[in-house]
Amino acid sequence: MEDVVFVLTDSVNTKDYINKMRARDEELSKGYGQFVHTLEVLTEGGKQKMNCANTEGIFRIIQSIPSPKAEPFKRWLARVGYERIQEIEDPELATKRTRMLYKLKGYPEAWIEKRMRGIAIREELTGEWQNRGVKEDKEFAILTAEISKAAFGLTPSQYKKLKGLDGENLRDHMDDLELIFSMLGEASTTKITRSKNAEGFIENKTAARKGGKIAGDARKKLEIESGEKVVSKNNFLSLPRKNLKIK
Repeated sequence: MEDVVFVLTDSVNTKDYINKMRARDEELSKGYGQFVHTLEVLTEGGKQKMNCANTEGIFRIIQSIPSPKAEPFKRWLARVGYERIQEIEDPELATKRTRMLYKLKGYPEAWIEKRMRGIAIREELTGEWQNRGVKEDKEFAILTAEISKAAFGLTPSQYKKLKGLDGENLRDHMDDLELIFSMLGEASTTKITRSKNAEGFIENKTAARKGGKIAGDARKKLEIESGEKVVSKNNFLSLPRKNLKIK
């Protein structure tokens, strides 16, 4: 955190600058402990205790720095906030921006179409879960894991490990077939959930297993006929960029 303040202010005493900044910004001082924590960080001189902030905290600190170097970040934050308001008024804009981001990252059009369809199917399923008594994030994660285990034989965390991912979105690193079977598992779960009128976490967990199994059975049949595995270690980070040019 002190590194950020130093870069944006050129202050020779960042700790003193931070104390003065908190004194003049009452709201920042109130929320300081929520996003700034003292952590042990490994440095060239060994482990040292340092004040560290999460992403939200860094943005809030930048807003409190009256420096020309901070202005580009402030303008960017203002633009992003404005875009989010636009998307609330017109949700279609969010879809267009998502497509554009994938294009800029180098994903091919055919993959983007599948990914966007998968997002829509996922939202439809989570909407059903919410309407049927599944409220907590932990329950959503468990249900998602049930579908994944039945469809691919792996939980999302195990799948990420296989692909060598850390904090990245798993589906952004799936190939076409992996995305297709993900969609099949979730679309099947939605269909079963509605037909069985599943209510509450337990009944929806049963539906999730059944929906995932439909995708899993189809995957296994394809693997037998093709002689190739669907689940792959490959991910977008490791694929040659020449194969991912925008068409």
